[in-house]
Amino acid sequence: MMKPKLLLHSCCAPCSIYIIGELAKQFEITVFFYDPNIHPRKEYILRRDEMKKYAKKIGLNFAEGDYQTKEWFDKAQGLESEPEKGRRCELCFDLRLSKTVVKAQAEKYDAFATVLSISPHKDYQQISAIGNKLAQQFGINFLDRDWKKKNGFKIATKMSKEQNFYRQDYCGCIYSKKQHET
Repeated sequence: MMKPKLLLHSCCAPCSIYIIGELAKQFEITVFFYDPNIHPRKEYILRRDEMKKYAKKIGLNFAEGDYQTKEWFDKAQGLESEPEKGRRCELCFDLRLSKTVVKAQAEKYDAFATVLSISPHKDYQQISAIGNKLAQQFGINFLDRDWKKKNGFKIATKMSKEQNFYRQDYCGCIYSKKQHET
């Protein structure tokens, strides 16, 4: 019996490992790495390559969106000083999930999802509202889960250490990096 197809937006392997394991029981997963917010480029490449290598290791399809940094900076203009979980993050979630749902619809996936809600630094309510809005707008299912519940973040952290994954110390955008450095 064929499993439904899921396009899973990923920001990095450490955030994705636990979620992939859970979702692979129900879905045929393609990992979609679309993260124009991640800076500098060296950081983007580290995260992308780690995710791509892991996807290949476990036999998942991997797709990469364009690294459209200009679009990200244009959208974030004026929100540079926003705190984590603020309006800049909401805009970032919308940008990344919008690209994910467009790809999911165009390539006839049954559903789309994101790993972003596993982070304790991310506002699940923002992610949920955006995902559900896009699902309704595009007529495709959004797998709405708060992955940090039931110790999801702790489990993912343990699993990523066992895999010896590179683990970053900031969300990805240069504004969050500056906030972590101060």
